[in-house]
Amino acid sequence: MSTTPARVYVARLVGLPIFDPQGDQVGKVRDLVVAIRSEVSQPRVLGLVAEVFGRRRIFVPMTRVTNIDAGQVYTTGLLNMRRFEQRSTETLVIGQMLDRTVTISSSGVSGVVYDVAMEQARNRDWVLSRVAVQEPAKGLRRRGQTHVVEWRDVEGLSRREESQGATHLVHALNEMRPADAANMIHDLPLERRTAVVAALDDERLADVLEELPEEDQVEILSHLDSERAADVLEEMSPDDAADLIAELSPETAEALLELMEPEEAEDVRRLMSYVENTAGAMMTPEPVILGPDATIADALAHVRNPELTPALAALVYVCRPPLETPTGRFLGVAHIQRLLREPPSTLVAGALDDSMDPLRPEATIDQVAAHLATYNLVAAPVVDDAGHLVGAVSVDDLLDHMLPEGWRDQAIRSTERRQGRQARPGRPGGGHG
Repeated sequence: MSTTPARVYVARLVGLPIFDPQGDQVGKVRDLVVAIRSEVSQPRVLGLVAEVFGRRRIFVPMTRVTNIDAGQVYTTGLLNMRRFEQRSTETLVIGQMLDRTVTISSSGVSGVVYDVAMEQARNRDWVLSRVAVQEPAKGLRRRGQTHVVEWRDVEGLSRREESQGATHLVHALNEMRPADAANMIHDLPLERRTAVVAALDDERLADVLEELPEEDQVEILSHLDSERAADVLEEMSPDDAADLIAELSPETAEALLELMEPEEAEDVRRLMSYVENTAGAMMTPEPVILGPDATIADALAHVRNPELTPALAALVYVCRPPLETPTGRFLGVAHIQRLLREPPSTLVAGALDDSMDPLRPEATIDQVAAHLATYNLVAAPVVDDAGHLVGAVSVDDLLDHMLPEGWRDQAIRSTERRQGRQARPGRPGGGHG
């Protein structure tokens, strides 16, 4: 590892790609596994928690890591694809050590851990060597003073905390894509997950909830007070909120709908009124809708919204007022590629594609799939019998409903069979090798 930095800060490793010797990416770094023996002895780094194929987390021993630099991690390529299971003697640096309250023994200063450094010892083992500690803010300061000290100078890291903050872990989660953050939250111990959920703002929690399995969604929502649960549901896309509310008891569902803003609740109730696994049930009621007097420049400004998924940004839906679903008469769609070829000052009505029949709310999953495939679309309008646009179905909505439960695990098993000759077996009875 001659090109590996002498000291590596763990929080900066999270999210880095992991490559095999051929330069192919095999995963991403999600955490670091260490064995803490005492507050005097530097903990030995056992390995990385890596996220591979379909969000599965595996253990990569440090003996398989050949190089770490500013932008990536390289391995020998021999990976055990068995799912990572943490042992009682192991500690996750990101998941469990960040935000731990500690005391610097030489000065008596207390603070919370916001990063940890590792380096190689003389025997070539990786160990945790330094701890970055932040004091509480004082006076008018927004942040407290920071200290980077030797491992042996910190007290409090070898014991478990009953109550642990989540500020710095939340900061790390906020740097991730929602799907990646959801996967990390899924794997946290219950008490740590509760602290993280409490610290996330409503919008970010909504983004993460949309990426979690239904059982996790229900469990997290059930631990929120009703007012906050309603606020989070308002931040979710209406179709995802409708799916989640449908998993709750009728009494709880109705109570939360009553607490939501009337307009948000109306969208959710409307989606819940459609038969499950139809275009109406899976659509979003909030595509990009413009009137026929809008210009190409107006349309392009709307599709630049970073909160839109690529599928929803691919089409602009042109309707007579009112421009909120259910709209006035649906006139047609304008494809983003066509908009990019037209002068910005021209009317969007001049770029309409009205050659396709729109979907009906009662269209089945197979009918929706056939429609998107036939016309090479990533999204399509859903129009009621009166010709009003009621929503749009995108290809990601369709896939969410078409793929069987546990499809990611099935993909992993097929990958394991293909790579079985290269993978080394883990220790008997353990979660990793």
